[in-house]
Amino acid sequence: MEEVKVVYALIKNELNQILMVDNHEGHWSLPGGRVELDENLIEAAIREVYEETGLEVEIGNILAINEAKFIKRNHHAIFFTFEANVIGGTEVIKNAQEILKIEWVDIEQASQRMPYYTEGINNLMKGNALYNNQGTI
Repeated sequence: MEEVKVVYALIKNELNQILMVDNHEGHWSLPGGRVELDENLIEAAIREVYEETGLEVEIGNILAINEAKFIKRNHHAIFFTFEANVIGGTEVIKNAQEILKIEWVDIEQASQRMPYYTEGINNLMKGNALYNNQGTI
């Protein structure tokens, strides 16, 4: 299996809402994506947030590490979730083929949309780096 590193950014606004994107694959997630060969995790997170939302961010602490094996793709994915703060840019879908919608949602709704954070978004935001092996999918 090919090992794939993926980064996500948890961005919270002043209303305590979480920024989520509706992916072309039919599911909601935090902004993020695959790490390219020439970049580190932080660079990838900054790039992915900008590419998906038009927002410029500063990356903070790592909040979680998850992993899963995707049989159909022959991927062993390792997911790194970071906290992030918006420092500029304008919220806009930059690639409509990848992102269908950008939405700020309350924490409970974010937790429902992302059950792979088994401890919930509230615990994720406490800054504890949680590890969840998501098994074979």
